[in-house]
Formats: sequence, C-alpha cells, structure tokens
Amino acid sequence: MDDELRSLRPLATLDRRGFVTTALAGGFAAATLPVSAETITTSVDGLDAGEARIPVPGGLMPAYYARPARGSKLPIVLVVQEIFGVHEHIRDVCRRFAKRGALAVAPELFARQGDPSKVADIQSLMRDIVAKVPDAQVMADLDATLAWARTRARGQEGKVGVTGFCWGGRITWLYAAHSDAIAAGVAWYGRVVGQPSPLQPAHAVDVAASLRAPVLGLYAGKDTGIPLDGVEAMRAALTREGASAAARASNIVVYPEAGHGFHADYRASYRREDAEDAFKRALEFFRGQGLALQDG
Repeated sequence: MDDELRSLRPLATLDRRGFVTTALAGGFAAATLPVSAETITTSVDGLDAGEARIPVPGGLMPAYYARPARGSKLPIVLVVQEIFGVHEHIRDVCRRFAKRGALAVAPELFARQGDPSKVADIQSLMRDIVAKVPDAQVMADLDATLAWARTRARGQEGKVGVTGFCWGGRITWLYAAHSDAIAAGVAWYGRVVGQPSPLQPAHAVDVAASLRAPVLGLYAGKDTGIPLDGVEAMRAALTREGASAAARASNIVVYPEAGHGFHADYRASYRREDAEDAFKRALEFFRGQGLALQDG
C-alpha cells in the first residue's frame, strides 16, 4: 500500500467555501435504512482498498479506492455515487471492479456541500445537499480524481472508464461529453432530460450528440422518475445527424419490468436477474472499448 494511503490523517472541518466533511462515513447512508437481506458484500481478500484524500480546489476530497494487491498497468474505473454519497454500496461496487482487475475509485463529490450519509430523509437530502452541487465542480473533481488514479494504477497504459448510479448516471453522460481521457462510460438509470439551471446548465440529452466516449445506458421500464419518453429522446439524440462517432457507438438497454435502483442490492428496488445481466453488459461494454477487465 502507498505510504500516503497508510498515513491518512483527519482533516479540519472547513466552512462552506471549503469542505464540510472530513472522512467517509461507515456503513449505509441513513436515508437507505433498513438494509435488505439481499445486500451483497464483496471481500477485500486479494485487494488493496481503503480511504484516500484527493487534492482538489479548496482542499482534499475524501474518496474510496480498491485495486488488486498485485498487477500493473491497471485499467481505471471512476465510480460516481448515488444521492446517498460514497456509502457502503458504492464502496462494494469499487471492490467488484477491483476483483476484475481495475483500480476503482469513488470520490465523495458532495464533500463541499455536506455529509449525505447523515441525512435521514430523501427530500431534505435533495434540497440541502444535492441541489447545491454545481456540474462544473463535479467535472473538475472527476478530472482531479482521474489524475490521482493515474499515479496509482501501477503504470500509465490502462484505459479509463466511468460508471455511475442514479445521480451518478446523469454525471456519467456529462463526463463522457466533458473528458477526452476516458474510453467508455456506463450510466445506470441516470436522468437524461430536465430544465437547465445555473448549477446544471445542460442535461444528458443536450450533450448526447457531442459525446467524446461511448456510453452504455442501463434503464428501467417502470422507473417513475425517468419516463421512457425521455429515454427514447436520449436514444434519438445519440443518432441524430452530425452526432459524434462516440455517440453513434453508444447504446441504451431498458429492462421492462425493473424500477429505479434495480442494481441497488441493499434496497427493495433490487432485481437480481436484471442487475446481474446489466453488470455483465457493463463489463462487456468496457472490454469492448479496451479496458482489460477480467471475468468474475
């Protein structure tokens, strides 16, 4: 393990111009409790995993990382959180990718706005933290996360992917249009349409035709928060005249009987068959774009 990762020290709490969380909370976010009996726990055996601090404008951002204990030139997967932050489910997703040979890292992208793990109801979480997070801040923080990860992938030749869930699914589409450093993205039930605002000036459908990396979108036919007409609008935007090669190489898969959060094995929304198929598709899509991920 890197010396820096062995000797992490608590950070002083800063005001709202800086960071208001100092470390990742353990366990599951309060708003997700109680946790389902179907919750998957991936072992750290054979992995180097833990918490890190990533230098970003204004301070050091907490993050969770997992990678194989051995190996070089690791592919990198940026894992983008749900609205609940980098809680145990997101950390487990990192370990799942690490078991397949990647360095997976999930930065706490709400660190300047608050600690989502402590908020017990979703309405307050959305109003007090999520709604205050600027897209521009998120893009810059993911850039910083990728720069940090490249120095810890034991070589610079591994390809880079990004994947995100719910809130992070929308961010995955945006980052695939923002960054020319990634090879592919996988967006899980991320919002694709919406009204622009000062903090969110564009949505996925607005940038679809200009993607710099292909994205696999994984959506649910019974998602009441993301209607299928919006998903179909996104599909059309990917193939409109003048769309980039990356846009045309993108794909959207809809699971007809699934609802929002069908991959979230710690919640009642989990659908095992669809989640397993979708994760298999995600791995195949990443491999097709050059990420050297192993079968699990």
